[in-house]
Amino acid sequence: MKRDIAGLILAGGQSRRMGGGDKALLPLGGGCVLDQVLSRFGPQLETLALSANGDPARFARFGLPVLADTIEGFAGPLAGILTGLEWAAAGTPCRAIVTAAGDTPFLPPDLVDRLAAAHQHPGSIAVASSAGRRHPTFALWPTGCREALRHFLVDEDNRRVSAFIEQHGHVDVEFPVPQSVGIDPFFNINVPDDLAQAEQLLQSMSP
Repeated sequence: MKRDIAGLILAGGQSRRMGGGDKALLPLGGGCVLDQVLSRFGPQLETLALSANGDPARFARFGLPVLADTIEGFAGPLAGILTGLEWAAAGTPCRAIVTAAGDTPFLPPDLVDRLAAAHQHPGSIAVASSAGRRHPTFALWPTGCREALRHFLVDEDNRRVSAFIEQHGHVDVEFPVPQSVGIDPFFNINVPDDLAQAEQLLQSMSP
């Protein structure tokens, strides 16, 4: 379990393709999507928070800090990442955060260890990829990049996660697709059919 890296689950999306609401709170596997995310992500870190706007009470049962964006206007995942970096720098002893999307119930249980092992330079970003595709919301972000990120979001008015990564030192970390399961570990729930597929996969994985 990493003590010098905080975890941030990005659960602040507007979920338009699911008809609105919180994808992380959709029912799945006897609980909700966020329960599945936490079962894999939570054991990897000692310090953990949620990035979400609106009434934080809806996440109360998880017992985690809920961080609302410090930039107005639903500026996307980068706004949540910036808020997480500022929170970690001001309120924790952590030197970096690892982010994970709140709609990915099969994320790798070694995500943090592998990103941390690949992170070689203090100011660089380690970002996950699989099957040759980058997953920019799954990354290790040093707290020292928060000022550059605020400038990118506010002054340059750029909200593209990949664009910020490309402008900074970074390393891509490839994660394999397990043959036993046959699903990308970064599979995310965007539409109702994805939720049904996730339910079927969980049932097939049950002992």
